[in-house]
Amino acid sequence: MTTWLITGCSSGLGRALADAVLARGDNAVVTARDAAKVGDLAGGYPGTALALALDVTDPQQVTAAVRAAEDRFGGVDVLVNNAGYGYRAAVEEGDDADVQRLFATNFFGAVAMIKAVLPGMRARRSGTILNVSSIGARICPPGSGYYAAAKAALEGMSGSLRKEVEPLGIRVTAVEPGGFRTDFAGRSLTQSATVIDDYADTAGKRRKENDTAHGTQPGDPARAARALITAVDSGRPPALLLLGSDAVTVIGRTLDDQRADIEQWRDLSVTTDFPEPS
Repeated sequence: MTTWLITGCSSGLGRALADAVLARGDNAVVTARDAAKVGDLAGGYPGTALALALDVTDPQQVTAAVRAAEDRFGGVDVLVNNAGYGYRAAVEEGDDADVQRLFATNFFGAVAMIKAVLPGMRARRSGTILNVSSIGARICPPGSGYYAAAKAALEGMSGSLRKEVEPLGIRVTAVEPGGFRTDFAGRSLTQSATVIDDYADTAGKRRKENDTAHGTQPGDPARAARALITAVDSGRPPALLLLGSDAVTVIGRTLDDQRADIEQWRDLSVTTDFPEPS
């Protein structure tokens, strides 16, 4: 039986995934900063669910959660780094303390979870790690510079980690969801207290008070959960998994634009090499 450890299960994709995993009979360690918010999930599956309080920025809680998973179920087969939140601000508006907290959760928290589960996965020569990123890491919308940077850091680390652990039987996938109908753009979205008028037509349009996308996103969290399970069950999940038709469209367009830029500036780019010996 597969054992999943999922961070950020109080709502949205994390909760949908925990529910789907438990419904099919797998073990699941379901976590949230407030364990009471996932108690109902665990209560429905007393034999296969373990609800834990977990703040991924707290090293002691990270260690304790993984130890509890190992004690209860023997080990973690699938780690899903889903805990995270959004932050809107023009780069100039961003508060240093806000940005540090953002990276502590969205990047360093995921790293801490990975380092905690890897010894067990290496010992068993098996395991899967899903790092939930965002299309923002690639499309870099105005007003999301810090969030995009945190997710880009997560993806860069994921790519290197995949090459390091694949020979050990461990799979790593970066997951890029598009817009999903969750609390991400509502309760979970934060923003800078500073507002600079010169950014009203760029970053300002995406501040919470001006963004009307919440509640209209095309993505269904339950279907995303099923897609993640399918990828894990395949035994060879991709390095990058897009979720949502909007993600496929916008990332395809972004890659086309990047390729066009590379070709447009190719002649200049190649001038920086040492001359070939005559």
